[in-house]
Amino acid sequence: MADKKPADEVDVTKEWRATHGQESVAKRLRIFAALAWIVAIGGEIAGIVLLRQHKFDHGNLPLLIGILVGIAIFAIAGSLLWKAANKQDPARESDHARFFFQNQLGAIITVIAFLPLLVLIFMDKDMDPKNKKIAGGLGAVLAVVATLIGVSWNPPSVEQYTQDMNKCAAEIKANQPTKDCSPEVAAQAQDIARDSKTVAEATNGQDVVYWIAPENGAKKASTPHVFHICQGVSPLRGKVVNRGTVTEAYAENATRITKQIPMEQKQCGFAAPAEAEGA
Repeated sequence: MADKKPADEVDVTKEWRATHGQESVAKRLRIFAALAWIVAIGGEIAGIVLLRQHKFDHGNLPLLIGILVGIAIFAIAGSLLWKAANKQDPARESDHARFFFQNQLGAIITVIAFLPLLVLIFMDKDMDPKNKKIAGGLGAVLAVVATLIGVSWNPPSVEQYTQDMNKCAAEIKANQPTKDCSPEVAAQAQDIARDSKTVAEATNGQDVVYWIAPENGAKKASTPHVFHICQGVSPLRGKVVNRGTVTEAYAENATRITKQIPMEQKQCGFAAPAEAEGA
């Protein structure tokens, strides 16, 4: 692994991953979204049943309008909750099918919640023409509005969060304004900056660490590994070791900095701050 990069290149090798807290929030939001969509589709089913029973042939227009408005409200609520969940735990843009369906599910569900009922309204030969025009027209407008709200026009992705997180970390380390530090990436960016600073202080300004390589040639370890400040420390002896920046260590799931910094400084030949001042 390379230790140096051009000064103007932003390191994006650490892949952003949702934290446990973000995953929990996303799960709750998706459950609430699913419940809202179930209510919306339930409203559609109720409307279809009543339509089949000819309840709207010569009246009950307010009831039909109420059903259509209710479908729109719950479809939109579900879409907004689902979008909020995707901000906490987005899909990978490289996984094209999942990325599309995860981000556009709100629009898809909204179409499902409206289209069959609208088709039946417009095809109903027994309904009063005036009521059909009013209900069908209002339903079509509500369906279009709810669907457009359900569309994710600029959906988040793991790749985008990875870039933002590393830009954020670079800004933190350089004491620059943190314009890229959105709430979704700030925590992990701060982890990178904090650990990089600790390593630099322990190694006289270097950003080079060592960790046990992922098992069986994998790109990332299955469990979190510890990274160390040199290859000669006891835990790494006899192991296949990778070498790189703190960011590169995180990319391979070596996300835990050693707790034995003073001991490793002695093993690696780095003078502790107090010793360096007295030298």
